[in-house]
Amino acid sequence: MEHNQKIDDIIKQRFKEKVLSVKTDLGDVVIQVEKDAVKEVLEFLKKEPQDYSMLLDLTCVDYMGKKPRFEMVYHVFSLSKNYRLRIKCQVPEEDPEIDSVSGLWKNANWLEREVYDMFGIQFQGHPDLRRLFMYDGFEGYPLRKDYPLRKRQPKIKLRK
Repeated sequence: MEHNQKIDDIIKQRFKEKVLSVKTDLGDVVIQVEKDAVKEVLEFLKKEPQDYSMLLDLTCVDYMGKKPRFEMVYHVFSLSKNYRLRIKCQVPEEDPEIDSVSGLWKNANWLEREVYDMFGIQFQGHPDLRRLFMYDGFEGYPLRKDYPLRKRQPKIKLRK
């Protein structure tokens, strides 16, 4: 817990106006930052001496009806210090774009493709942003809360 208290002070000091809030949730520090600062904050955390070298997960949350609608959540882990950290940022529905972190962690490539496929968030600078689970002709984003449950999808043509 001591390291987590230090890291939140370091982040607040380094990224003063870009940090919107810092809180502790179930023993993990959760840092809410501006959308345009996410990549910079994560890059800073990955380097020594912070050493949050492992991206455990990145995902999206749909808060339909709220402004901004989407929230990106990044879970990072420091192997050397055995601490987790959660970075969050809000993404508006009108401009569902955020910088890619696939250049920082290789597993972000697939995780960002999943978020793109399921929620429609665009990742600027992603090397291969295309659908991961749904076929190319699939219409819409199935994990958005306004996606119609009984939506009929166009038929796909199978290759012979």
